[in-house]
Amino acid sequence: MAGLELHQVKKSFGSVDVIHGVDLTVDDGEFTVFVGPSGCGKSTLLRLVAGLEATTGGSLSIGGKDVTNVEPADRGVAMVFQSYALYPHMTVEENMGFGLKMTGHPASEIKERVSRAASILHLEPLLQRKPKALSGGQRQRVAIGRAIVRQPEVFLFDEPLSNLDAELRVQMRLEIAKLHKELGATMIYVTHDQVEAMTLADKIVVLRAGVIEQVGSPLALYDDPDNAFVAGFIGSPRMNFLPASVVASDGETLTVRLDDLDGIEVPMAIRGTHPKPGTQLQLGIRPEHFDAAGSVQVSMPIDVIEHLGGSSFAYSRSEMELPLTIEIRENRNVREGEVLETGFNPERAFLFDAGTGARLR
Repeated sequence: MAGLELHQVKKSFGSVDVIHGVDLTVDDGEFTVFVGPSGCGKSTLLRLVAGLEATTGGSLSIGGKDVTNVEPADRGVAMVFQSYALYPHMTVEENMGFGLKMTGHPASEIKERVSRAASILHLEPLLQRKPKALSGGQRQRVAIGRAIVRQPEVFLFDEPLSNLDAELRVQMRLEIAKLHKELGATMIYVTHDQVEAMTLADKIVVLRAGVIEQVGSPLALYDDPDNAFVAGFIGSPRMNFLPASVVASDGETLTVRLDDLDGIEVPMAIRGTHPKPGTQLQLGIRPEHFDAAGSVQVSMPIDVIEHLGGSSFAYSRSEMELPLTIEIRENRNVREGEVLETGFNPERAFLFDAGTGARLR
C-alpha cells in the first residue's frame, strides 16, 4: 500500500476553475473521506487522483512516485463507482476476475485472487450467480471485490452507497469499515453524507467550491471547527446559528447579545483579538448541547416535535429559513405550541464572524 501527496493541484474546464490549488497528504493505510455539498469538487478531485481527469496545474504522487502524467491503469489505484457497472451476462466470479483476465494474468492466479476477495466480502455462495440475481448491496460488494482483486495501492470510492436504501447503507458502511481494517489499505472515499464521513473516516477533508476548508479527524472537526461552514456541515442535525452583536469586552471575556432570543447576553471566553462593541457575529450551538441546567437560560416556543424513539427534536421559529433545533432529553412530554424552558453553557457555544464565517477563538 502507499500514501498520497497532492501539491497545488488545480483543475479548470475552459475558463471555469473547479479545483483551486489543493494541498493534501493522505498517509499510508489511512481512510480519508472527501465530503462537501454537491458541486464542491470532491468527485473531480477523486477523478484527478484516479487519472480520469488531467490536472491543469500542480503535482500528484502515490507511494512517493510522481503520477501526475501517468495513465490511470499504471497508477496503482482501483475505483469503485456509484453505479455497479457489472457485466450482466457474466457471473460474479467472471465479473470480479475480468480485469485481471484482460491484463493477461494466469487463470490460476485469477482464481486465487477472486477466491480471497470473495471470502473477505462473504460472496462465496454467490460466485456463480449473475448480477440480475443479486440485491443492490450484493452488487456493490461485487464491485468492491473487483477492485480488491487488482491489489491496488490506493482504493478510491465515489459515493458507492448512494443507490442503496437506508438499511443497506448502514450495512455496507460496516462492510467497508471492516474491509479497511482487514486490508489495512489506503482508501479515499467521496460522499455528500456527513454521517458516512463521521462513521468511516480516519481523516475528513471538507471541501467547498474547490477549496479545502478544513482537514482533521471526525471528532476534531466536530469539536473544533475552523469556520461556520465546517461547523454547520459536520454534525446531525446541523448546528444552530443565531445573530449576535458584541456588547462588551474585558480582554478575556466577550459578551454578546442574542436579539432573536429576547436580547439575552452570553459571556464567551475568547483568547484572540476581541471585536469592537456593535460588531455583528454569529453564535453557534448544536441541538444536542441545549441543557435545562445550562447557565444561559432561554425560552423557546415549540412549533414542531419529531420523536425518533431514542431521541426527540423540537423545532422553534419555523418561519425562519433554518428553524432552531433542540434535542430533548429530560422533558419529552413537551407539546407543540408550548414554551420549552431550556438553556446552554457558553463553553459549548461557538462564535463566528458574520461576514467571513471565520471562528473566533
